[in-house]
Amino acid sequence: MGHAFESTDEIEVPASVEDVWTAIATGPGIDSWFMGSNEVADGQVRMAFGGYGPTCEITASDRPSHFAYDTGKAPDGRFMAYEFLVEGREHASTVLRMVTSGFLPGDDWADEFEAMTLGGALFRGTLAEYLTHFAGRTARPLTVFGPMVTDWDDAWKRLDAAIAEKLPDAVEYHRNAHTLGLRTSTGLYRFMRGFTGPMIAAHHVFEGDESEQDWQSFLDTTLGEQK
Repeated sequence: MGHAFESTDEIEVPASVEDVWTAIATGPGIDSWFMGSNEVADGQVRMAFGGYGPTCEITASDRPSHFAYDTGKAPDGRFMAYEFLVEGREHASTVLRMVTSGFLPGDDWADEFEAMTLGGALFRGTLAEYLTHFAGRTARPLTVFGPMVTDWDDAWKRLDAAIAEKLPDAVEYHRNAHTLGLRTSTGLYRFMRGFTGPMIAAHHVFEGDESEQDWQSFLDTTLGEQK
């Protein structure tokens, strides 16, 4: 069976066309809003996120208006493609149109598609937040895999209470059933329901010396006593 999909999203941000291009088409730019550490070189986009390290081939690179890349088709038909179309507007704003398409194989595609859709909404929201509040700056990505979660309703309640103490001035910019995004004056902080069970922290820090070890301790302390 399997499922083919395509979605289109559009945002307008108070950033220059060049700042938007840097965010979507360079390694440091992608580091500042997407996942893990990224490199754009030799016709490829390469990611390192935990033990996950996909390589995508760049299929379009027309600076500063059009950038696209895809995973190539796997033997089982799995495929992911990303396209970004950038258009400058008056008053120093820019419209960014994003198209995500692909194919998920197998009869059990629905759960993966739901997780991918909810996660994708977080990434698009983070990109908009980055281009609105941190455009032109480069973040240091922090990635932490917390304890396995057995009760997600309880986990989110615990996380909310702990975050209120750790980041008391944070502004919530995104929330859905699987994800949470928060902004402070120095960073973007995201929490995600991992597809295989753990709570994942995937942050972007623009100032300060906080570390992955700090956030590992936070997640272990906050969620480590679930039954």
